[in-house]
Amino acid sequence: MATIEYVYSAHSAYAYIGAQRFMEIAKAANATVIHKPILLSPVMAAIAANPSGRRPRAYYDYQFGREIERWAEYRGVPCINYIPTDHSADYSLAAGMVIALGDKGPKVDELAHAIMRAHWVDDINLSDREALTKVATQCGHDSDALLEKAASQAVQDQLQANTEWAIERHVIGSPTYFVDGDPFYGQDHLELVERALEKPFAAPNFKRP
Repeated sequence: MATIEYVYSAHSAYAYIGAQRFMEIAKAANATVIHKPILLSPVMAAIAANPSGRRPRAYYDYQFGREIERWAEYRGVPCINYIPTDHSADYSLAAGMVIALGDKGPKVDELAHAIMRAHWVDDINLSDREALTKVATQCGHDSDALLEKAASQAVQDQLQANTEWAIERHVIGSPTYFVDGDPFYGQDHLELVERALEKPFAAPNFKRP
């Protein structure tokens, strides 16, 4: 049975857009999905990438505008036609909700997707406890207990540990899927993830100049 380490931020558009298809691929391959929610900014800083707000307007409009529109249509998922109002808000509590449930299983899969969907369809603020309470309740959880655990030091420490793990493994963005240790960045590579689950790719042979 293959293992996929699923690395993503709770506010990631492309993690949301690819989530449903990713889970279909994993289920068909009988693969175990290990959730690793991260804080994206430190990961991007580690590779010297500019924060989203400092990237050229043309890049921003393409990558976070037209590309999102096309991929959402292609994957058949709903998505608002603008960057969520509070996209820059702290999402550590939302990520903590996923971690509080564990790192694998249907309930974890469902909640992670529900949080990202609420951000990119309902435009919720991922630091808003009332909005997160609603998401947790809709997924059948004791929202008060879940949010309390999500905010705990142990869970927030795990979020930091996930982030450091991603940095150590040279993750370059969200989502990244590690199929038995082989990384695939971006939901646009899900077809390669599917192939890797059927037949692993040859070992890396790239040599830097």
